[in-house]
Amino acid sequence: MNNWRTVRRFLIIISIVFLCPVVGNAQSKIKHLNKKAITNGPYSAYLFTYFTGDKSGEAIRFALSNDGYNFRALNHNKPVLNSAKISSTGGVRDPHILRGADNKTFFMVATDMNTDKFGWGPDYAMVLLKSTDLIHWQSHIVNVAETFKEFAGVNRVWAPQTIYDPKAKKYMIYWSMRFGNEPDKIYYTYANKDFSGLETVPKQLFFKPDNGACIDGDIIYKDGKYHLFFKTEGTGAGIKIAVSDKLTEGYILIDKYVQQTKSPVEGAGVFKLNNSRDYILMYDRYTEGKYQFTRSSDLENFKTIDDDITMDFHPRHGTVMPITAKEAAALTRQWANTGDIMLSAANRQIKKNNMVLDTVAYKLQLMVNAGTDLRKFDPGFNIFPGIKVQPNTAQNFTKGAVKYTVTIGDKKPQVYNVTALETHNPIVNGYYADPEILYAEKDGKFYLYPTSDGFDGWSGNYFKAFSSTDLVSWKDEGVILDLPKDVSWAKKNAWAPCIIEKKVNGSYKYFYYFAAGQKIGVATADSPTGPFIDLGKPLIDKLPEDVKGGQQIDADVFSNPKTGKNYLYWGNGYMAGAELNEDMVSLKPNTTKILTPDKHYNEGTYVIYRKGIYYFMWSENDTRSPDYTVHYGTSDSPLGTIKVPQNNTVITKNGAAGIYGTGHNSVIQVPGKDEWYIVYHRFTYPKGIIMGDAAGYNREVCIDKLTFTADGAIEQVVPTHKGIGPVKLK
Repeated sequence: MNNWRTVRRFLIIISIVFLCPVVGNAQSKIKHLNKKAITNGPYSAYLFTYFTGDKSGEAIRFALSNDGYNFRALNHNKPVLNSAKISSTGGVRDPHILRGADNKTFFMVATDMNTDKFGWGPDYAMVLLKSTDLIHWQSHIVNVAETFKEFAGVNRVWAPQTIYDPKAKKYMIYWSMRFGNEPDKIYYTYANKDFSGLETVPKQLFFKPDNGACIDGDIIYKDGKYHLFFKTEGTGAGIKIAVSDKLTEGYILIDKYVQQTKSPVEGAGVFKLNNSRDYILMYDRYTEGKYQFTRSSDLENFKTIDDDITMDFHPRHGTVMPITAKEAAALTRQWANTGDIMLSAANRQIKKNNMVLDTVAYKLQLMVNAGTDLRKFDPGFNIFPGIKVQPNTAQNFTKGAVKYTVTIGDKKPQVYNVTALETHNPIVNGYYADPEILYAEKDGKFYLYPTSDGFDGWSGNYFKAFSSTDLVSWKDEGVILDLPKDVSWAKKNAWAPCIIEKKVNGSYKYFYYFAAGQKIGVATADSPTGPFIDLGKPLIDKLPEDVKGGQQIDADVFSNPKTGKNYLYWGNGYMAGAELNEDMVSLKPNTTKILTPDKHYNEGTYVIYRKGIYYFMWSENDTRSPDYTVHYGTSDSPLGTIKVPQNNTVITKNGAAGIYGTGHNSVIQVPGKDEWYIVYHRFTYPKGIIMGDAAGYNREVCIDKLTFTADGAIEQVVPTHKGIGPVKLK
């Protein structure tokens, strides 16, 4: 760690949280609209106001976008207003922003709430804010329970929003509110003339047919109708819509959920795309720490567009408002900085999570995908109004650093030295972990099966696959197993899969073992990419006999080349192994053995056979630890006693390169050759080492070469960014 601490004294490491499709060898065209702001029409950008879910995150933050798809945080993702000064609790959540009817004034409302200090209530107040420039805000606290004696018994005042009522010529504020243990309901009232308080007694806005709870209302006007989006609770949970031709009454429920996920959601926010007939519906997948974006032309049918969305922050329940180029320029002048502009590089060939910015020496290092043409390369910096970046055309990066000059408004320009380097680690863009790798004889390709990572608390609920012909360039094959849709016995914690290819009655069959809800299941398919059909029940759902603790996770399947018998290994805190029956979906009775090699064993067993030796590999320490490390032992049989050599480290951190948390591996042998590679995950680079426990579920997959000594010992692997070159199968 000492090397890294030294480096950190001089570097501020920043990375972008970005999920995007994996691209092939050819350099793809920069697919974004934010290179140049759209200018036809009154609005050319978007302001996203939000809070974050991290500690002390209950404060208003701003982000900008030119296209409604790619958002960049302003002010280093720090608050633009001091919650302690504008609220009674010291925290604000669920900010909603609105352009006034006069086109000169802006209004914000937010929940007055501080869960870090007071937990989940009771909450009595909201915050009202008004501005004429989006930078300076007047604020007022409104305690509903104190203001209206009729509501002295309320204990929730949540998620207020504002809309202009053209009939009343006033600003209507609506929010969800609860009395005692009754269901939450959506109420409304009107703000006074200077937007400092509420002038009428609140009334119920929407009457849900089942009188059930509804929260997080968001109203948008389209084609003469008011569309009220809200979250249902109690019987069923998700986002529904009610429609009326009047703002304050007559809402008729459209009785279907419109979210495009099985995960819990809240905080619906709708905005119209500039110069388009389409709308964006976004919402908070709050159990996963994720936001989902969908698009619609009719506000009835919605299509997920997550693969096209980028953000360098983790928002919670926010709203988006279209703004003009002049307004965007004022915001960048106030809160943008040159470093964030450098980190906005949007070319699809860039590994967005792996950009490294040195804010002392003004250097930016870009890592790019295999096959990128660096002789003519444009990073694609995000140019918001009021910002200039020169040069603005493709440059030759093969001769060293390229100088870029960044100017924000009338501030002093800053010059950065930008380098671009082709690296093969991580092997796929985005957050993935616990990699399993397979060479499929059916089609002569390699397949990668990881845990889908990047979800708070390891809460991912689906599995993907990737394919390659050379272990360097990978194709995203999409979701192959979705727990909410495809598995009846578990809906969460999709972890650590493994797979084996077998010939059954002359045809290839694939058996996919996976952890879900701390149990191990199995699904089958006729293709390496599915569709996979779950067995319908867990294969392993309890601890082995005499094992007192641990989890049923991290399965590994192994076929003994000497006998043709098949084995399954699993365990967290213990290593268990058993022979599989010929059906490959059940364990042979009385074959389960506890094989835990030593007291340091944690999880992630992987078994290979080479030159008469069975090698058992496993991970030690916690996956959240920088010292998460792979070790090994050997045996003379698949269920035999494991001998652990004195020097038994397979791979561990490389502090000099900023690589930490290297573990949970698989191994691939090039068919017909004594050529081996280790596939493992690491903390996301460079930000992982400063993320704390969150590094343990923000990981990425890498490959390096695995070698053996003449007497069969595994030589310790040094993890790299460079990775391996393309593997030739013939």
